[in-house]
Order: sequence, then structure tokens, then C-alpha cells
Amino acid sequence: MTGLTAELVVDGRAPQAPTLAPNGRLLCYVLAPLSRTDDHLDTELWLVDTDGTVASRRATADTATESRPRWSADSATLFFLSDRADRGTPQLHGLTLADARTTTLTSWRAGIIDYLPLTDPNLVALLAEDEPTEQDARRARDRDDAVVVGEREPCARLRLLDLRTGRITTPNVFADRHVVELRQRPDGGPLAVLTAASADNDYGPRTGQLHLFDPTTGTAQALGPVAADARSLVWWPSEDGWHLGYLALTPPALQAGTAAFDLAVDSRVLRNRTAGLAMCPTELCQTGAAPLVVFADGLDTTLARLDPTDFTTLSRHTGRLDNLSTTPTGEEIAVLTGTRYQPPNVHLGAPTGPLRRITNTRPELDGVVLGTQQPLTYRAADGLDLDGLLVLPVGRTASDGPFPLVTIAHGGPYERYADRCQLFWFPSAQWLAAAGYAVFLPNPRGGQGHGHEFAAGVAGRVGQQEWTDILTGVDLLVAEGIADPDRLGIAGWSHGGFLSAWGIAQSDRFRAALVGAGVVDWGMLAATGENGQFEAALGGSTGWSGVGPHPHDAVSPISFASRIRTPVLILHGAEDTNVPLGQAVYLHRALRHFDVEHEFVVYPREGHSIRERQHQLDVLRRTRAWFDRWLRPATT
Repeated sequence: MTGLTAELVVDGRAPQAPTLAPNGRLLCYVLAPLSRTDDHLDTELWLVDTDGTVASRRATADTATESRPRWSADSATLFFLSDRADRGTPQLHGLTLADARTTTLTSWRAGIIDYLPLTDPNLVALLAEDEPTEQDARRARDRDDAVVVGEREPCARLRLLDLRTGRITTPNVFADRHVVELRQRPDGGPLAVLTAASADNDYGPRTGQLHLFDPTTGTAQALGPVAADARSLVWWPSEDGWHLGYLALTPPALQAGTAAFDLAVDSRVLRNRTAGLAMCPTELCQTGAAPLVVFADGLDTTLARLDPTDFTTLSRHTGRLDNLSTTPTGEEIAVLTGTRYQPPNVHLGAPTGPLRRITNTRPELDGVVLGTQQPLTYRAADGLDLDGLLVLPVGRTASDGPFPLVTIAHGGPYERYADRCQLFWFPSAQWLAAAGYAVFLPNPRGGQGHGHEFAAGVAGRVGQQEWTDILTGVDLLVAEGIADPDRLGIAGWSHGGFLSAWGIAQSDRFRAALVGAGVVDWGMLAATGENGQFEAALGGSTGWSGVGPHPHDAVSPISFASRIRTPVLILHGAEDTNVPLGQAVYLHRALRHFDVEHEFVVYPREGHSIRERQHQLDVLRRTRAWFDRWLRPATT
């Protein structure tokens, strides 16, 4: 048996974007390293026969970032994006299976953002920004590059590539709106097109509109506005004509559960098909008939079919199902899924199950012993049903307790802990379990997997009931003799970092804390974060809401910094635009002012997630060292 090292955690490769050929005989997936060692993330395309007769093999041999594999309707050509010619600028390529020949299909100077092969074998729809002009180049040379916000902002436009000529045309549709997503009707009819007023994350997701585009005539038709953060377009036929489905936030709140919407195209009747469900849709997948729907269902996942009047449950799966792909008939699916002790791999099977694993991209973990992971269910102080996970120290059972316990709050808050392998570069349960800690992974209200009302429960009230939900779980573990009340730690990244900072400002029970890319001032985040309006919905107000004190002040950890006595490890990426570095600087200065023991680490070149290998290794090692210093777990 092998012990877990930081290198084993970050040096692996993970499959992404499994994509079934329409004939069901082949599958392509992207193989991506978990960390980056230079300026580019080198990924690979792999092919595997679905009948299992031939092992996986690389589809391409170049050193490049390759992504978004998609098949032609006849399964003869595999399209994909690659920056092999100009690193950082992806272009569309096509791999012809008959002769194993790869052809570069575009040389668009701005690069290709996304694309969709159409049923017309000669056409591919592209999403790409405008190419730079000679004037743009001259201004860049002269450093005459002042940015006027709101003027000439880049946006993805719909373009058509004629594969016979290589010519790219840009239909005069949608004005200057940013094109988010495309989906063609299965019979080869029009494209459903989702647009936003801007590519700005703070503004665009609230301004979505649906359109129809006819690639033959080049004309468009407006279908009207959609709810915030719309995505995952699908078509299906019904007795009253064609329907369009998509996922979006349940109106009117911006902090809300995701719903599946059903638009009858001819009558314009729109329905929320998931209203009242105690599950949350995460993906829609188009077939030639009724689409498939993936639901976050507590700690697990339900796969269903969207029928005319209801959902038909097809199968239930432990943990998560991600990146669902299907054949046009919907009879065969490919997904990413794993187990409590195995990271995600590509699995194949019928939607009704069972699914069989066809890749093993991390064999180096096969001999590593992990801590026992078990689901938890309990009730909040107000009687709400909650769930989460407990991971015990490696080689120990619950009867061996009490153990030092680290509670790790998840991000989002609209995320969840699913019953899957908890091993990641950020503070993760199995990494700490290997060092002798028990780890509590709570799913407080505000998260995914329990329906809209559960998710909406924290809007304007972050840190309130979601925090007592977490404390109730900690109290349960203390009462059961699993957690040592004198050796409690708390950690989290992003919204989890907020909860960690909030917790130590509200309680002195925790002996050590880790705040990773955490929110400490909701007003400042609404003003400077890339998702400002969403953050304002969580915090409850903005700085321009009038003369304070504001509602967001009452739920911001920085307002209570004078109460903090817990030693704090602050970790943050220097280029984080989601939760900007200023949040960490603010906490650091407050802790310094109040003479609180803390360590502040900034990772250059990193955003909201840490990507570089050496930085990921530092996060893992520093996390363990911090909790070892303050919680001092007993050695075994």
C-alpha cells in the first residue's frame, strides 16, 4: 500500500468532455493534467471503442491545448479546438477517421471560442470575437490603448464556416449582443441561439434572450427574454410542435435554485418544469426525442427523461454524473463519474444503467489507502433535513475517536458535497485524513441538491442559518465522540472561505482556520468582483444603497474582525477576478491591527483557482502544516 503524497494529488491527469459519436461506436475524451508547469495547459484527445475491443489511443500527437471534441453527423470526422499553431489562440480542426488526417479549418486571428457542426455537412457554426483591425494593431504599437468601458467591448458573434471553401461569414444578426450558446434542432432546422447584452459576468447573465436562426437564409427571429444565467439548450418534438428547454436561475432572485424551463416555440408558452422538486437540474442533454436531465439529488445524482407532463426517473447514481453525452437515439450515454475512493473516469451504458468504466486515468492512486467516507444526515435547529459527509482518519474507525476535526465548507454557495472521492489540490478531506484528521463536509442551506427553496434560503442572509446548519453538524460529531471539542479547525475556499472567516468571527470554538480566496466584505465584493450583482443578492445590499449601515455590513466577517482570536491561514491568487485579492488584504490588515496570529500567502499569476503545480503543492503542504501546528493530531 502507498501513502498519499502531495505529488500524487497534483500530478495526475483527469478525463474531460466525453463525447459519443452519433453511431455509438467511438468515444472521444480530453485528457488534462491537474496542474500546470508553464504558461499553457497541454491537453490531449483520446479515442476509445465503445465495445471495449481496442484500448484507448491518442487521437492527436501535437503539444497543444485541445478541447471541445464534437462529431460530424455521419461520425466520420472529429472536430476539436487546438492552439497547436499559435499557443493561446484556439482554431477549429478536423480529424478524418478514414485516413487519420488532421486539417486546420480556421485561422481566425481572434481565435475560436466555441462551435457547432451542423446537419448540413458543409457548415459549422462558430462563436468568435471580431478579428483585430489594422487600426487596432497600430494603436497597440503606439500604446494608444486606453479602454473606454462600454465601447467596443469584445463579444462572441455567430459566424458560419463553409467547409468546402474555408470561407467564414458573419450574418448580420443579434446586433452587438454576445452569443452564449447554440443548439440546432435535431431535424436539421433552425438554431436556437442564446445571447446576452454583454460578455461581462456582472451584467450579461441577467440580460439573456433566446432567438431562432436559420442558417440557410441567414435570418433570425426573437423568442424573448430568459431567466438569469441561462444555459444548456435542448430541443425536442411534442404534439404541439417543437419545444426548447434550458436551465436558468429560478426568478426573480439571483441567488436561487436552478430550474429547467420548457418553451413551446409556436405558442410561446413557458413553464418551469422543476417547480417544487427537491432536486436541482444540472445538465440537459439533447436526443432525437425527449431530452435527458441530470439532477443533483442530495449527496447523489438522478438521471431522468423529460416527458411531456413529468420526469421519468431512469437511474440513480452514488455521487455525481458530469459531462453527459448521448447518441441521437438516447439509448447509450457517456458520463464522468467515480466512487468514494476513485476519482472520476469515463463510464458508458444505457441511461437506465448500469454504467461500466472504460478509462482509468489515475492508476497511480490504485494502491493508496484513503480514509473511510460515510454519508451523514441530520436536522438543523429549525428541523430542516440536512446532509453531508464524514471522512475518518486513514486506518481508523469512528470508535477510535475522538479525533481532531476539520470542517471544510464548500463554495458557491450554490454547490454541494456529493458522495464522491474527496481528493483535490485545495483543502480536501482525504488529504487531511491521511494526516490523522477527521473531516466534516457539510451541505448547509444555500447549496445545490435540495430544490429551489433550500438554495434561496441564504439570499441576503449569508452566515445566518447556513452557519448554524454547520455548527449543528459539528455538535453532532462531538456528541458522538468522533470530534475532539478542543481540537476543532475550519477551512474553505471561495464561499467556503467566507464561512471560515465568518465562523471564527462568531465563535471561539475553532483552534485554527484556513480562509482560501474568501469573502470578508460583501459590499466591496459587489463593487469589485466579476459577479457583482450575484454577490449583492447574497450580501443583501450594495455600497450605493444609501447611507449605511447596510444589510451587507451585518453579514460581512470584516465587521466582526475585532472578535477574532483564532489563528488564520489566508491563501489567495494575485489575479483573482471572482473574489479579488483586496478581500484577503482587508482581512490581513484587520488581523494585524488586532494582533491576531495569522499567515498571509499570495500566489502570483493565479486566479480564483490555483493552477500552477508548485503553487498547488504549496497549498497542500501549507494546509497540513497549519493544522498540525494548532490542532496537533495524535500520531498513529
